[in-house]
Parts: sequence; C-alpha cells; structure tokens
Amino acid sequence: MNNRPLYLKPNVVLEPLYFQWYAWSHLISPATGAMNIVGRHLKIMDSYVQAPAIHAAAAKNPKLLGGPFMDYATNRVEEIRQLREGTKQKGALQLEFTAAVKELDALLKQYDKGVSLEPLYEKVPDILKGYVELVYDLNNNPSFRLIEALLYKSPIYDESLQSISMWITENDERPFVLSTPRLEEPNVLNLEIPFRHPFIDAVSRMKREPSTMEELMETVDFDISDPALFASFFTEEAPVPYEPYEGDRIRMRYFGHACILVETKNTSILVDPLVAYYGYQHEVDRFSDVDLPDEIDYVLITHNHQDHILFETLLPLRHKIKNLVIPKTTSGSLQDPCLKLMFKEIGFKNVIEIGNLDDITLGDCTITGIPFIGEHCDLNINTKSCYHVKTDGFSVLFCADSCNVEPRLYQHVQKVIGNVDVLFLGMECDGAPLTWLYGPLLTEELSREKDFSRRLAGSDYQRGIDLVKALSPAEVYVYAMGLEPWLEFISSIRYDERANPIVASNRLIAECLKEGIVAERLFGEKELLYESVLV
Repeated sequence: MNNRPLYLKPNVVLEPLYFQWYAWSHLISPATGAMNIVGRHLKIMDSYVQAPAIHAAAAKNPKLLGGPFMDYATNRVEEIRQLREGTKQKGALQLEFTAAVKELDALLKQYDKGVSLEPLYEKVPDILKGYVELVYDLNNNPSFRLIEALLYKSPIYDESLQSISMWITENDERPFVLSTPRLEEPNVLNLEIPFRHPFIDAVSRMKREPSTMEELMETVDFDISDPALFASFFTEEAPVPYEPYEGDRIRMRYFGHACILVETKNTSILVDPLVAYYGYQHEVDRFSDVDLPDEIDYVLITHNHQDHILFETLLPLRHKIKNLVIPKTTSGSLQDPCLKLMFKEIGFKNVIEIGNLDDITLGDCTITGIPFIGEHCDLNINTKSCYHVKTDGFSVLFCADSCNVEPRLYQHVQKVIGNVDVLFLGMECDGAPLTWLYGPLLTEELSREKDFSRRLAGSDYQRGIDLVKALSPAEVYVYAMGLEPWLEFISSIRYDERANPIVASNRLIAECLKEGIVAERLFGEKELLYESVLV
C-alpha cells in the first residue's frame, strides 16, 4: 500500500474535537472555550453522572432535542466520570480563568460607578492581569475588554486540547454536539493533533488528488494507534472527476441550510460552508463536497454561530480556500470573540475582515458587507454581516439569520445597493433562548422570563415581508432553516408543518407568489441559473 496511489474515501469524516467535545468557534477562542468548559461541559457531565437514566430517557424524547442531555445509555457513567476528572485536571487553568472572569465582573459591579477605574487594576485576579483593559461605556457602566491576541499566546490557549476524530459515516445520525462528548467507539480513530496541523490538508487533498501512503506519512509526527483502521479510510478507486463550471451564465447551488455556491466561469464564492458527505445511501438529494470546485476564490462567513462556522467542513476545505471573508470586530468583549485571530491561529491564510458597506472586488464580481441585525439575543455583537454579491449587473443578497427588527435599516440599505435580483432570507423565527448558546458566558443567573424573551430568532412573516418590500427582489428563497437531516446534530431542529417557522415562511412565500415574485423554501439541493445583465 505504501507506494500505490490512494484516495481518501468520500465518506470519511474529520471531526474536530476540543477536550473530546465537538469543536465549534466558542471552544477555540481562549476565553469562550474556558467559559464553556465550566458553564456547559462540566455541568452536563455532573448531571449525567448523577442521573444517567434521566439523560438516556430525555435523549429519546423529540421535545427535548437540543436540551442539556447526554445522548448515551446508562452504561457510560465511568467513562464520563473519567472525562470529567481529566477535564478538571488538564483544564485547571481554564477553570481558574473562568473563576477570575466572574470575580472581576463582581468587582466591577461593586465599584463606585463613574470614578476612575485605574485603582482597580491591582485588584484584577492574577491570571487576568495584562490580558484585560477596564473600560466604561458612555453611561459610566464599567466593564472589561479582553486583549485576545495575547490570550492566544498564553497558556489559556492550549492546542493539546484539540484533536481530530476520523471515521467512516454511513448515515446522517449523530448525537447533538452541544450536549454530548465523544467517547471511545469502535472504528473511530482519534488523532492527537491541533487544527493547524498540515496532515489535515494533506489527507483532505486525497479526496481528489491521489497520493501514496508513504507521501502522506511524511506529514505524520503523531501516533496512529490503529494502523489497520487508518488504512481502511483509503481506496484505490478514483472519485468521479469534478467538472468545472464553464457556462456564460451565473450558477448558484444550494448545499443545504445557509450554504450557497455562486459560480461564474471566472469566480467561485461559497457562503457559510456546511457540506454533506458523499458515498452513502440517503433519502434526501444533496450536493456534496464532490460538487465543489478545486479552488474556491472566496468563502464568506455571515456570523459566529455553530451552524454557520462548521470546522468539520472548513478544515478539509482549507487547502482549497484562496480567501476567507469574515465580519470585522475588534471589540474584545467576551461574547464577541475575534474570528480573524481564531482562523489564523488554526491555519487559515488570507483571512479578510469586512465591515458594513466595505467592498471586495475580484474580476467580474464585487462583494459588499451589509448590516446584519438581530438574532443574537440583544447582545452587543459586531461579528455578523450579510453579503451583497454583484456580478455583471446581477445582484444577490444573502441575509442569513438577520432579523429585520427595524424595517428602516434595509430601506436605507436599498438606497445604497439598489434593488436586488435574488434575496436569500432566513426565517427560523422561533429561535432558542439566550442561555441555550450564550449561557456559559453569563456571570449571573437570568430569570426564565427574561431568558425566553431574548431569542436566537430570524425574521418572522412581517419582518420578512418588510425586507422583501424594501429590496424588491425578483426571486425570494427562504433558507438557513436547519431542515436537512444532516444538520440535526448541529441545529437540533426537527419541524412539522404546524411549526411556526414553517407556517410563517409558507405565508411569506404565498404572498410573494401573489405579487408575481418567484419564491420557494429551499430543502436538500437546488440549482439556479441566471443570465447576467451585461451578457
């Protein structure tokens, strides 16, 4: 096998883990990673160890899907107990950091409001000294700003907590990522490597480009515990060759959720990559990574949520991505970590930040950052952007989960960009409460009433139709609903026709059709072809 040309099998998963939990962006950024260990992982592990039967029953209840319940039977208690104790030992610095953040927050709340904060620096917990700046807002409310760049160079950012789990998938089933850690399983190979490791690029290339095992092993400076299992991930069978798009029209392909590939014969743009695996039987038609070009000019990230930044897709695509475009932020706030620092630290090159109304131009294409409001539980978060893509006079707006809480905003936007030809709009209008995602970052309890009033929700019917009226699109596509079966392990969404987001989007689609606007709620796969204005 060492000298034979081999390919990586098309349904091999490279699952990124942090302390054996599925890695999403808040687990990579040092401060939010530490807070999630304490505020999410240890709490769930403690609960499972104390009452495994409750977790086992809850995991089977569709109404509790996405809740803080571990999807294991009652026989994994000892493994979880060991993981919990290992987390406390190896993650001692992260636990200390989290306690220090809460201590500093308490100090600030007790401080004489409006008086200079300089005397307080000596009381900052030692582990935070030099990593925070104490600040006021204009109403004299004290807070602190994290100096994230230094945190990435500190012991708080520990690459040894990162790993890759390699296995072959045969279906879409997986436990929900926010509540269930990954334990040892048959036919799963765990690789103790950081996410920036060149092995990930080398093995990912082998989905398209053959290589020998001997060449691949030149990137391996870590232990492979089961060489026979590792060898089973490769095949001599060549994949179906990718056919580059050479048409004169603009082609858009929907890959599921908020993932759209925009192509001309000169340019490729991939929005919010979340790509299904190929090579196993499935009931829902889908595009997969075999349908992606060999080089992607721009990958656009709309915002920092786990269903829009999926490292399981992004890490294997890293070698293909020429430019990664992300929303700009330098806030230093705990709830709004810097994506540029994070992506560069895990090995991405050419990471470009884009602000509101900033432009990026490549050949026949211009990408403009558009304001994104709502959907973040009223937290002060800047890391979010819609994208206006214009090529040869044809324009499309990707709104992702932007919630049109203030209709005047997109009326102002229309005066800048004009009407759009195609609008992609998220309408997951129920949304989980604040604590579902951001709970580990809170330093004090929030009442259930207040928590449930602040939602991770997209536009409802009225907000959606106001957006349509503001931008006058010829076509409207509702997307980013988490409906596809391969998304359930990330989104925890399972709708029927009575669900509010389905009812609201049905109503919006009907109203658009009544007004002569092409409209559809996307599901599975969809290909759209357009003549450009200048053709």
